[in-house]
Amino acid sequence: MRWTLKPKPEASKINSLKEALNVDDIVATLLLQRGIETFEDAKTFFRPSFDDLHDPYLMMDMACAVSRIEEAIANSENILVYGDYDVDGTTAVALMSSYLKTRTDSVATYIPDRYEEGYGISFKGIDFADDNDFSLIIALDCGIKAIDKIDYAKGKGIDFIICDHHRPGEQIPDAVAVLDPKREDCDYPFKELCGCGVGFKLISALAANQGQSVEELIEYLDLVATAIGADIVPIIGENRALAYLGLQVINANPRPGMKAIIAEVKKEELTITDVVFIIAPRINAAGRMRHGNHAVTLLTETDFNLAATYAVEIDQFNTDRKETDKRITEEALLQIEDNSEQEKFTTVVYDENWHKGVIGIVASRLTETYYRPTLVFTKSGNKLAASARSVKGFDVYNALEACSQYIEQFGGHKYAAGLTLLPENYEAFKINFERVVKESIDLKLLTPELKVDLEIDLHQVDNRLIRILKQFAPFGPGNMKPVFMTQNIKYTGWGKCVGEDNKHLRLTATQNSSENIVCIGFGLGDKLDVIKNNNLFNVAYTIDENHWNGRISIQLKLKDLKE
Repeated sequence: MRWTLKPKPEASKINSLKEALNVDDIVATLLLQRGIETFEDAKTFFRPSFDDLHDPYLMMDMACAVSRIEEAIANSENILVYGDYDVDGTTAVALMSSYLKTRTDSVATYIPDRYEEGYGISFKGIDFADDNDFSLIIALDCGIKAIDKIDYAKGKGIDFIICDHHRPGEQIPDAVAVLDPKREDCDYPFKELCGCGVGFKLISALAANQGQSVEELIEYLDLVATAIGADIVPIIGENRALAYLGLQVINANPRPGMKAIIAEVKKEELTITDVVFIIAPRINAAGRMRHGNHAVTLLTETDFNLAATYAVEIDQFNTDRKETDKRITEEALLQIEDNSEQEKFTTVVYDENWHKGVIGIVASRLTETYYRPTLVFTKSGNKLAASARSVKGFDVYNALEACSQYIEQFGGHKYAAGLTLLPENYEAFKINFERVVKESIDLKLLTPELKVDLEIDLHQVDNRLIRILKQFAPFGPGNMKPVFMTQNIKYTGWGKCVGEDNKHLRLTATQNSSENIVCIGFGLGDKLDVIKNNNLFNVAYTIDENHWNGRISIQLKLKDLKE
């Protein structure tokens, strides 16, 4: 890793904020690095509330969307809530359908089959709506590029409302309303909502139209917080407030489906990290291994006993998913070695038998290994489908756009995307993708960067600092857990490799006769010789609490260590 120490704010600003908040240099510096310069900024940061949410009617087309839905409810029209099969999509469908069912009985849901229909709005889904007399489709977490699909639906007399957060193409679909804060003509103040977040803004507008306040919609925020964590959107601004409030719901009064998922988790309070690694994978596993409908059924169930049954089923899907992605990752790594592609600027691998539901996870695993823009392809009908993942700082969406002559369809974000192409174009695409990345990527981006917030001494790590750092949560993009650096650490003589295959490192260390402190470094087992063969070394870490046998102690979670 290359360590990058963030610039330290001006001394005058640090002193001013210290005085205003009655905090020390460390806390003032961390806040300033996050753009928090005043007492009011800090109040908003540490105590997010409903007051931090923007008026939903500031979003382009919101009034049109509300008007069309109210018309459908008044006329008892059949409304189909349509969404993608991942966490963001299924939580959004659960949110929208749950809310609409408080207003009308004429609501149904539709999740496309990952394998038969692929990502986004499908002709099959529109035909289903037509066959079953649905006159309005509300699409969530998809649709911003479905120009031909919307026209097809229009020809059948079916209206569309699109709630998306992906980057639009040159043309906006001809729908009744297109809610997407990333539209160039949309002045909505916050651009980084997830798909479920856009759905929440729509039900907020519908509720306001009925004289309800946004606070009355708090029961839906467990879904929004889960989508925010899973979709890796920045947890700043409006997302921070939604995630903060949603975590309160998850920990105090989650919907039965959420409660059933977390029933076996032995933690008093779940964090956004727990949401990402415990709740989200199980919801995702339904769409990956079987069908996204299973996730929606779980998340909309009101009877806990039934929800518990569904949760057991989904947990099995997640177990199957883990086994499958592990096997495919091993096969993909072997393919890279067999093709002698370890030194290329990109990773592009393909096997027609790989499970389409896990290729995104496999792409992430390969990126962790070789750290370069990565695509994993498999067969999907008569085409090849791929999931793309990128490295920090490189826009894989733009790279795909530069290769668009070989692609049938693509969409996504800067760091993650999906695409399809014809089998005969695979080799040409692979060659050109390598060329585009080679010509455009900054070489330093091919080495993982570890951003360090601040250098401190070990004696400054205490319970008071931990108590304040806890209040920086929820953590995520835009507000990552603070990473500290300490130099000239001394090994106390107690250290060993732990875990499966001795992958992890556990040791105690001190600095300038400070109290010994326990350090755990996941994936750093190969660094044992560094600490044993060097009297002094440097560490980069986050500060954690270790709970063991009823005792709580401070420990450093090592990100990296160097001679």
